[in-house]
Amino acid sequence: MEAKKPTEVAGGRKSGDRKKRISRSVRAGLRFPVGRIARFLKRGRYARRTGATAPVYMAAVLEYLAADVLELAGNAARDNMKKRINPRHLQLAVRIDRELEKLVEGVTIPGGGFLPNIHWALLPKKASRPKSPKKATLGLLFDNTEF
Repeated sequence: MEAKKPTEVAGGRKSGDRKKRISRSVRAGLRFPVGRIARFLKRGRYARRTGATAPVYMAAVLEYLAADVLELAGNAARDNMKKRINPRHLQLAVRIDRELEKLVEGVTIPGGGFLPNIHWALLPKKASRPKSPKKATLGLLFDNTEF
């Protein structure tokens, strides 16, 4: 029996030579799914047309934000001597960072609690200083003279 010869196809490749598919996420060096974000952008009808680099850029931004939040939440968990991140740690991480706080301004994190805060008026007074002599009042200066 003779072995089949590969036939020529368009593009100069032989039919037997198939390249392994490389995802757009791998090409961009990202962990977030570029293809899925592209699909959501198309189905969401945010614009008539979507460029090829728009989902890559958006995936990179989302990955950066997720990494930033998770790093800060991990630090908060470590400060509380926990090994697992819970909603409280996310709340602390987001509310302490000024830029993230502005990003998620009106968002409620269920189970996050609130930031520990004591109003300045309730704080103890500073250490008492030796009192200076009282200033003379107008009545004592003028020795009860009428104006």
